Amino acid sequence: MSETRSAYLQETKRHGSVLFPFNIYPCTIPRDFPSVALHWHKSMELVYVKKGAGQVQAGMRWMDAAAGDIFILPPGMLHALRGVPGSAMEYENIIFDPEFLGSGAADICAQRYLVPLAAGRLPLPVCLRAEEAVYPAAAACLKEAEDLCGQRGTGFELGVKAAMLRFLFLMTQAQAEPLPEEHRDTERLKEVLQRVEREFNQSLTVADMAQGCGCSASHFMRWFKQMTGSSFISYLNERRLAAAAERLRQSEDSILSIAEAVGFETLSNFNQQFKKRYGVTPRDYRRGENIKNEML
Repeated sequence: MSETRSAYLQETKRHGSVLFPFNIYPCTIPRDFPSVALHWHKSMELVYVKKGAGQVQAGMRWMDAAAGDIFILPPGMLHALRGVPGSAMEYENIIFDPEFLGSGAADICAQRYLVPLAAGRLPLPVCLRAEEAVYPAAAACLKEAEDLCGQRGTGFELGVKAAMLRFLFLMTQAQAEPLPEEHRDTERLKEVLQRVEREFNQSLTVADMAQGCGCSASHFMRWFKQMTGSSFISYLNERRLAAAAERLRQSEDSILSIAEAVGFETLSNFNQQFKKRYGVTPRDYRRGENIKNEML
């Protein structure tokens, strides 16, 4: 892949360039990374599954993902990805800034569609499957954008923009799902996940997080489990292990220094947790050994 795709919370890095904020990343779970943790960002994201199977979380709902499925994740939507036992999932991650489509224009298209899209308030289908009427045309738009980005001929940027505008038009014709309410629990969860992203390499306890939320530790544990399907400690360890896996792939740092950098107090605990999660030791992972397909 041209850029590292790590599992983090509020993603802030720019995709593409300032003048062309659009990019397509070919990804495979578990080869490139074991999973993508719950996060969100201000960009529009499409997950186009090419081979295999996995699962995609959109909001608070997990959905099965199979070859051909297209998941539409508007700005601000919490989302995550994971594999399923016995299968890898190859997919294209298409990410772009809504302004790329012209949300800053002073016309009816911006007013009715592009500005609401940028705000995460445009009703769109969450998942498009092959049996739906608009699917062939929608998939053709994504294929066209991929081909244009690969060839990068004269005017390819115009072609990509046109393809994505047509894709958005087709999505407005598809059966849209009701927009989930951005209730206080969702806002608070985003704040908690932001703090984990900032401080996962520090000593974070349930008591710390509960205090930040203004509730008891027991209430926080129940609430976090209800909102994410995972205990807080499991989620924190998952984030630390994902950061460690990335460093193992991208650096020559010692395993001890990596363990300490991501928040593990002892090397033995890090090795134990890493092997439990990925099925191989950190050393074997760095050597490129296969990791297990069982996700989360």
